Amino acid sequence: MCIEEKRGLIERGNKEISIRRQCELVGLTRSNWYYTPAEVSEEALRLMRRVDEIFTEYPFYGSRRIREALRREGIEVGRERIQGCMRQMGLRAIYPKGNMSKRHPGHKIYPYLLTDREITRPNQVWASDITYLRLRRGFVYLVAIMDWYSRYVLSWRISNTMDVSFCKEALEEALGKGCPEIFNSDKGSQFTSNDFTGILLGREIAISMDGRGRAFDNIFTERLWRSVKYEEVYLKDYEVCRDAREGLGKYFSFYNNRRYHQSLEYKTPYEVHFGVPYGTE
Repeated sequence: MCIEEKRGLIERGNKEISIRRQCELVGLTRSNWYYTPAEVSEEALRLMRRVDEIFTEYPFYGSRRIREALRREGIEVGRERIQGCMRQMGLRAIYPKGNMSKRHPGHKIYPYLLTDREITRPNQVWASDITYLRLRRGFVYLVAIMDWYSRYVLSWRISNTMDVSFCKEALEEALGKGCPEIFNSDKGSQFTSNDFTGILLGREIAISMDGRGRAFDNIFTERLWRSVKYEEVYLKDYEVCRDAREGLGKYFSFYNNRRYHQSLEYKTPYEVHFGVPYGTE
């Protein structure tokens, strides 16, 4: 359930249950309850959608190349504005360069643990990332946790803010299905927060974070985003957050259980992760 849906469950006039208690019951932070998102113009949404489409097609494009691609389509927009769109959507070009994730200066950064490491089994390494998804009436963020070996998506959540809470919810759900030896992510503030890393450390899971200039550390999640957008999001064109949640639920079930992956020798992630065909357990 995304934040807007949780906010819709809060009853302002309820005299028996305080706003604070209602927020606790639905898993909503008080800051998200009082937060009023800024209005995004239709023109800005159109630009964000086109930037997202170009980036999904060419994930190695930075702001300069995206600006040129837009210019050739007759869309004149400055590079700074494109950079602002990319920051808002959490887009980072895949090529060797300094890490551009938005870090928190007070959070501990962990070293990268996957150099020359052979991934040979499920639950050896999990990875997580966040991407932007367009809606007809705005946009949301999607976080997913994937097993690197099997490509099985263990959990996912959507939110209309980049608050750490939806990442924590995804992590807690995934840990209900297994436990990795190593958890890899970028250095974004959601993944470096004490609330998030504390859960991993409490399970004695080694934390790995993408190194500076490492272009393909989370390549499997980048491929997942490409599949999600081309095979689901762009085709369905969700109206609101609820539609996205329902559509993505069906898509991830298909992706895990019925989508054959060439890189997995045309097996499904479920078959590789659990060692048996879907539905035979």
